[in-house]
Amino acid sequence: MDAEYVLRMEDVLDLYEEPYNEKMPVVCFDEKLVQLIEDVYQPMQPSSGRAKKIDYEYERKGTCNLFVFFEPLRGWRHIEVTDQRTKVDFANCMKDLVSYYPSAEKIRLVMDNLNTHRLANLYEVLEPEDARKIIRKIEVHYTPKHASWLNMAEIEISVLSGQCIKRRIGSKERLVKEIGAYVAQRNERQAKVIWGFFTPHARKKMGRLYPT
Repeated sequence: MDAEYVLRMEDVLDLYEEPYNEKMPVVCFDEKLVQLIEDVYQPMQPSSGRAKKIDYEYERKGTCNLFVFFEPLRGWRHIEVTDQRTKVDFANCMKDLVSYYPSAEKIRLVMDNLNTHRLANLYEVLEPEDARKIIRKIEVHYTPKHASWLNMAEIEISVLSGQCIKRRIGSKERLVKEIGAYVAQRNERQAKVIWGFFTPHARKKMGRLYPT
């Protein structure tokens, strides 16, 4: 934790304090690895007053990656299920992001410092004209290193884990279906995150990071 940490933290916190602006939306981006797990034996359906019985034995069916976009002030999210999280996947996600906001002047994108989270990767995947067009619409705000808690997409992923994927899902097809239903329900409700930690709070509670 140093001045660089403070710089990035206050940058993100100030962004969260701004009112909603459809021309300059704030979108949080993160990803999660999901292990596909299949039951070896079909669970026994519960009888009246009893819990469902699931055998301890299971079979691993590989993994999938989730790319999560979350716009906290609008209560909108989109989750893309991919086989992996390469530069190509990231570039395609950025291309999709811009398509979701055709009338936005600039998309303020909050994300962490993962090695694939670099707009320069778009030049390795897309035609230079397409890459530049996308990059012009995105303004990146990186969270500090080791401070992923500042990314509200992490909260959305936590809710996703508890409400949707905290059970055995054995195929990518079923995972896509389950997550699609979850996203549709959350977007219909415009479920939001109430964020209550801003720069003044940081300066008070994390005073050791600042000069006295």
